[in-house]
Amino acid sequence: MRVRFAPSPTGSLHVGGARAALFNWLLARQSGGEFLLRIEDTDRSRSRPEHVDAILDGLSWLGIDWDGVPRFQADGAERHRADALALLDRGAAYRDFTPRSDFSRARDAAVEAGSGAVTRLARELATEVGEVEARARAARGEPFAVRFRVPDGETAWDDLVHDELRFANAEIDDFVILRSDGTPTYNLAVASDDADMGITHVLRGDDHISNTPKQILIYEALGRERPAFGHLPMILGPDGRRLSKRHGARSVRDYRSDGILPEAMVNFLALLGWSPGDDDELLSREELIRQFSLGRVLRKGSVFDPAKLEWMNGRYIAAMRPHELDSALREALRRDGVAGDGIRLSDEAFVRLADALAPRSRTLAQMARLARPYVGSIDAYDSTVARKLWLRDQDGAVDLLDAVAEQLTAADWSAEALEASLRSLAVAMNVGAGKVFQPLRLALTGRSASPGIFDVLLVLGRGRSLARIGRAIEWIAAERVDSVP
Repeated sequence: MRVRFAPSPTGSLHVGGARAALFNWLLARQSGGEFLLRIEDTDRSRSRPEHVDAILDGLSWLGIDWDGVPRFQADGAERHRADALALLDRGAAYRDFTPRSDFSRARDAAVEAGSGAVTRLARELATEVGEVEARARAARGEPFAVRFRVPDGETAWDDLVHDELRFANAEIDDFVILRSDGTPTYNLAVASDDADMGITHVLRGDDHISNTPKQILIYEALGRERPAFGHLPMILGPDGRRLSKRHGARSVRDYRSDGILPEAMVNFLALLGWSPGDDDELLSREELIRQFSLGRVLRKGSVFDPAKLEWMNGRYIAAMRPHELDSALREALRRDGVAGDGIRLSDEAFVRLADALAPRSRTLAQMARLARPYVGSIDAYDSTVARKLWLRDQDGAVDLLDAVAEQLTAADWSAEALEASLRSLAVAMNVGAGKVFQPLRLALTGRSASPGIFDVLLVLGRGRSLARIGRAIEWIAAERVDSVP
């Protein structure tokens, strides 16, 4: 099996392209075949080297490796032209000297008249010239396009996803395969490249179904063995329409920046249009390779659900090993603007922090935001919570935090000792433990929610914890927000 992924370098790698690449990669790795990469860069006005880099980087981040070196479609331009001329020699194509403006006017007139011969209009106009005159005009250097002569009958294939698909050839225009400037069109270049690369299976999106009969006709006219074709269902937005920028469709690079893990992205993309046949949703790369089959690819589109992606990503974050989590959080903080020297935690405390935040985080970017009060300074207190917990009874809040500070000064610095100390304080004050923990949490983090209060204390350490309690007492007394270390 030889499959390929053939993106155009006109932008970054988006989820639709990434899903197509993944399905091809899974097929190749499962069968022991080859996954080839071809950059379709014939549109020179839109192709950019930085887009090539972004596509390669996106595939590498996802762990989708390719066999051999990437090929560039533009490098095959001479072969494309040779194939077009071969089709001319065989009578499967013809020269079209009709200016685009004249052809457009003739087409509009035919449509207005209700003519049924619109699909053969180009051939009729070219026939008026005659083959002998056409050759002579070409020899004189007059510009012409080369059009494929669509034969009568129909074109059919057994689609790897949709079963048999059939097209009446009468509904297919004699399409241009070589422009008047000598550049190939998409369908000629793709058919020529796939044949030259020995591609055995072409798996791509449903939006290419209308191109397939044209490419099959080119294969047949050139006398080359055609590959098996399969067309994947479209990825849809929440409104049931094709996923696009209006739905917030984004590049793989954007999801990476948001803190989505590559393992989660691969897992999520695999389930967009494919099912393993059971209720399992969390599948490793190895499990995907082992279980993937075209027989379970759905024929209808799948909705891209960002909430499900984040849920899945959260499960992968929670399952990370401590050293992986440590490294991932440090990188996420760096992306969030916190350099290594801005992390005011020991390595041991940082590992504890990452472990405490993992179950509360759905993305690494969210984890970095949650980590900010611990690795650096807290800039402000949640005003709503401060009014509720501190400012309704300022004297009581100050007395409580003073008592907490006294307990923490004397307590052994372990989770068990801290818990025993603070719970005994709550009993002594005849209040529930939450009446102690919540005001303390706000003093330590500036927020109403955090990991367990004892984890917070252990991460911050005795010195920083007591300093933050002292600053909170000062803020309550002054009824103003100040900078908190």
